[in-house]
Amino acid sequence: MDDLGLFLVAVPGLEAPLEAEARALGLSGVRRVPGGIEADGGLAEAARVNIHSRCAVRVLLRVAEFRAMHLAQLDKRSRKVPWATWLVPGVPVRVEAVCRRSKIYVTKAAVQRVSGGLEAAGIPVAKDAPISVKVRIDDDLCTISVDTTGEALHRRGHKEFVGKAPMRETMAAGFLHEMGFDGSQAVVDPMCGSGTFVLEAADMALGLVPGRSRSFVFEQMAGGGTLRGEFFGQDETEGRAHEGVRFFGFDRNDGAIRGAVANAARAGVEGVVAFERQAISDLEPPEGGTPGIVIVNPPYGGRIGERKLLFGLYGALGATLAERFKGWHVGIVTSDGGLAKATGLALEPFGPVDHSGTKINLWKGHL
Repeated sequence: MDDLGLFLVAVPGLEAPLEAEARALGLSGVRRVPGGIEADGGLAEAARVNIHSRCAVRVLLRVAEFRAMHLAQLDKRSRKVPWATWLVPGVPVRVEAVCRRSKIYVTKAAVQRVSGGLEAAGIPVAKDAPISVKVRIDDDLCTISVDTTGEALHRRGHKEFVGKAPMRETMAAGFLHEMGFDGSQAVVDPMCGSGTFVLEAADMALGLVPGRSRSFVFEQMAGGGTLRGEFFGQDETEGRAHEGVRFFGFDRNDGAIRGAVANAARAGVEGVVAFERQAISDLEPPEGGTPGIVIVNPPYGGRIGERKLLFGLYGALGATLAERFKGWHVGIVTSDGGLAKATGLALEPFGPVDHSGTKINLWKGHL
């Protein structure tokens, strides 16, 4: 049985930058669909995306697709899937199922039938196994995929300190793409927290492999043990030559700054980033540089901050940027359009984007 292709799971609302990235990675048959990107390819292509993608949440390898009108049919077809093509006998997997608008509607029963097919092929099933087989039955069409990623791809492996309500790396990369970041511009984050925007920008500018500090489930799959080395194409920690500090993060919290500095050291980008404790009122553009990008994820009253008190914060941010950052591009992430307007800046929303259940927008403008 041939592989049925890949599904690259996107942050909902950030399918466009993931599509651009998939094309840049050389995938064929790239198609944007709600929730992600479909593409041609097998385990080798899945490994390449896992290692090099900044925007994907995870990479699913589709291994079977068939109509299933009842449980006996699902059981029979599951036993015909050549599981050993992708999975190693004796290495356990877990099975997860979703049923929608289908005659098979009990997910537990669907899990049992597919588990039976796996066990018949010598693949044990365990609830806590790192490898996940995902079953989706939608309008009686059953699609079976193997998750080749494991822990979600925003967990790069080198960012150990995480602040309150953090911006995920996959989301930060997508927003930087939407801001037109190509690695050449300076980036300033006035409320950097654990430094995600700054670190991701530095990583991109230096050409570092995003998956260099972690492992992936595909390494435990059949034929996947050698793929990691094939798709780095450079030393895991080697990037482009440093060109001085161009990425700046500021925060009023001492602990956040210390954590961001430690994250930068683990990521190997400390030569091009600077983190300092500083209030918004003291924010100034970097000396001697051309206008770049200011991007910030301020509190917006969802998980952090009282909304009524945030209007002054947004107003102060907008006034400082308008006065001191002429010619810069600005992006403000918030779920609250009223707060974005409180900056007094001419901003247009990009989104919405799903941030852990909260709909947010990237409010973009040119000062």
